[in-house]
Amino acid sequence: MAENAAENAADSRTPSGRRPTRPDLAAMIVPLGRALMAAEQPVLDAHGLTMWAYSVLLHLDETPIRTQAALAEAIRADKTRIIAVLDDLESRELIRRQPDPADRRVRLLSLTPEGRRLRDTVQSSIQQGEERLLAQLPAADRAGFLKGLQALSALPELRRGRSSSAS
Repeated sequence: MAENAAENAADSRTPSGRRPTRPDLAAMIVPLGRALMAAEQPVLDAHGLTMWAYSVLLHLDETPIRTQAALAEAIRADKTRIIAVLDDLESRELIRRQPDPADRRVRLLSLTPEGRRLRDTVQSSIQQGEERLLAQLPAADRAGFLKGLQALSALPELRRGRSSSAS
């Protein structure tokens, strides 16, 4: 039995024989992400938005979106399920879906001025909550954390939704 415990302990060590000095990134990020999403939910609810609808509003202003399928891919949503989200946002006059003059089968997606105002209001409220969390870090750590997080989230393999080990 003691032999099995020693083998199991050895299996959990790095190739150098030492235990890792930190938890895995996912073990740290996933609970943080869940807590952040839970903190966002009351803000979204107050404005009648789902997380997917908010994702659409955020993304439409970042990049010109030529098709609903391209938007779904960009925000990692199922292209068939996003239609209801787009229908709701359009009925509330928060987005426009217009035929592309170059190809009338394609719908160009854009924010309306009201959609932009709502997006900005919601984003500001969410970021105020985030600032309270970030204020618990020393200023230098906060700046480094945000810089590192922005750099990692901008990696092309993450933008495509694949991990670097899948490449």
